[in-house]
Amino acid sequence: MWCPSTLSLRCFSFLKPYPSSYRNSNYRKTTTATIPIAGCCLNSLMETAKTTTDEFNVGIFSYVSQLPGFHAILKQRYSDFIVNEVDKDGIVVHLTSLEVPPQIVEAIQEGEKEILNQIGKSYTVEIELFRSLAGDSDAERLEAFITQVATQSEDNSYIYPIILSPNSDKAHRTAIHNFFKEKFKFLVTDTVDGPDASRKCIRVRLKSGVHSNRVRNFKKLKDRGDQPFDSRGSNNWPQHLGKFLRFHLYKENKDTHEAIGLIGKMLGIQPRSFGFAGTKDKRSVSTQRVTVFKQHASRLAALNDRLIGIRVGNFCHVTEKLLLGQLLGNRFTITLQGVVADSEDTIKMSADSLGKRGFINYFGLQRFGIGYMPTHLIGAALLRGEWKSAVSMILDPREGERDVVRKAREYYKESGDIEGTLRQLPRNLIAERAILQCMKKCPGNYLQALKAIPTTLRMMYVHSYQSYLWNHAASVRVQKYGTDEVVVGDLVYFKGDDTERETLGVNSECEDDSCDDMYDCSNSDPTSGTHHPERKNTHVKAATAEDISLGNYTIDDVILPLPGSRVSYPTNDIAKVYHDLAKKV
Repeated sequence: MWCPSTLSLRCFSFLKPYPSSYRNSNYRKTTTATIPIAGCCLNSLMETAKTTTDEFNVGIFSYVSQLPGFHAILKQRYSDFIVNEVDKDGIVVHLTSLEVPPQIVEAIQEGEKEILNQIGKSYTVEIELFRSLAGDSDAERLEAFITQVATQSEDNSYIYPIILSPNSDKAHRTAIHNFFKEKFKFLVTDTVDGPDASRKCIRVRLKSGVHSNRVRNFKKLKDRGDQPFDSRGSNNWPQHLGKFLRFHLYKENKDTHEAIGLIGKMLGIQPRSFGFAGTKDKRSVSTQRVTVFKQHASRLAALNDRLIGIRVGNFCHVTEKLLLGQLLGNRFTITLQGVVADSEDTIKMSADSLGKRGFINYFGLQRFGIGYMPTHLIGAALLRGEWKSAVSMILDPREGERDVVRKAREYYKESGDIEGTLRQLPRNLIAERAILQCMKKCPGNYLQALKAIPTTLRMMYVHSYQSYLWNHAASVRVQKYGTDEVVVGDLVYFKGDDTERETLGVNSECEDDSCDDMYDCSNSDPTSGTHHPERKNTHVKAATAEDISLGNYTIDDVILPLPGSRVSYPTNDIAKVYHDLAKKV
């Protein structure tokens, strides 16, 4: 439905970007600064010529219709662009409650009572077993700690964590972590830096929620060094409660990574503890689902009074983490400002065409970044294994950024001073800070530095390059063959009992609950992503002359592959677009 000031795009017109390695070519998932919609151009505040050039450079140069279209300002205010995620069941996500459901409160209380009952019992046998594992010094330190926990009244001074002896053997540290998970349900362990680069220490603390007034002091950064607590490896969780807390994240003028990074910092947990189905635009008001590993809803709900432009609510516990692509799409409500057209009839015809014919499902400009260095070029460098070049692209000065960011980048470029740069660099620049933090520990190791970037953010660079190739292929497909009919060689999802199909399989990854060495920056490949178990049987085929003569498929069935190692390409000349462009960029 369209009116002179507001364009509301219903969710059925939007297909999720990563349900498989293919993307329907007839509908558009997300808007951009300048949008070719049924022959329309919706212009942003950027100058028209520059915006058009930018779109052309990322493959956006074809239209569904030849209507003259009209001009308007898109996202003049962030509130002009409202995004609501649509889950896999077709439910539009809204934030409707900030309260913690009573059933969650009761389940947590029961679990805490069970743990509290363990405090005060004799642990003589367990201490002796720990002595044989870790030695006399650590055993005595642990025994004193447990005695303090058992005897200290809640009105006395706070209980501080203990640090076990440094150890360079990761397997031995893992054994100690597992020992605590099995024998001491009321304690939590994590790994911190040791006295030198080759050795690390295990930190032991009282589980959050046990004697709640005692653990307040643990949450102060000055008492925990330069690393936050993270209870990912804890087994101290009520068995009847899902390990993942799912909540609705409402945010204004913040991208998903920035919002989650802020919440994680306030909770004292790592970004990898969170999961989400898709990244939402920064310049918008958006609502989406997020999961976080083993966190109490009350802790998140308490943040609402301190967060600005962010709210969390609609809490429930689930058994699985949200992964990228686990959504049906997004519902957009778009307000257009300053509409300019030669007549109202032009606006009406464009809106009618949009409703009847749809529009090309391009990846918008936000997929490629708005700065001097497009993200798809970083993705190309990653795929080529050019680690140093990719790091430079992420860190180097670029045009169009705030003075504080520009000065920090220039300072690092000129001086190479990591500590000084980190002091200047805003905390919302997650990738840049992650790289610099890792390079501080591993100088010159650019691969390790790239691994330090959170996986979902790191994969955005590769996804951007895939999107770059896809856009060009879609534009050329429309330019050569139009949008009215299927042509021989187009890829389509097979229908019925078609024997000419191909079956594509995609590997999946499992959730890893291990907490050992959680601060290492070497746990995954910089170009590996999180795949989805439900994407195992995607059947596609190339349309034949017989299919076309029988009318088996329409233009709505045509798909184009997101390039990868396990996809099929059209058997017509559109496949050449991918290969030729990949050789150049």
